[in-house]
Amino acid sequence: MWFVYLIRSLLDGSHYIGYTENLQKRITEHNQGKTKSIKHKIPFKLIYFEAYANKTLARKRELELKNNSFRKKELIDRFKN
Repeated sequence: MWFVYLIRSLLDGSHYIGYTENLQKRITEHNQGKTKSIKHKIPFKLIYFEAYANKTLARKRELELKNNSFRKKELIDRFKN
């Protein structure tokens, strides 16, 4: 099973979208600063995730959310508070 996830920085409120096969491990890695591009924004809170049967579908959805500003904003707005 593969997951697309949305996390929020508790430091500045910014968001990050990613995909992974092991959701719990990946969130832990984010909070340990192992993601170079966002390690300065820790800690993170998992806001939302979707499950997919395979990596291809998960990656496709991740790219859809990252590259489509309307879809990304729509998802983030659902979980503002």
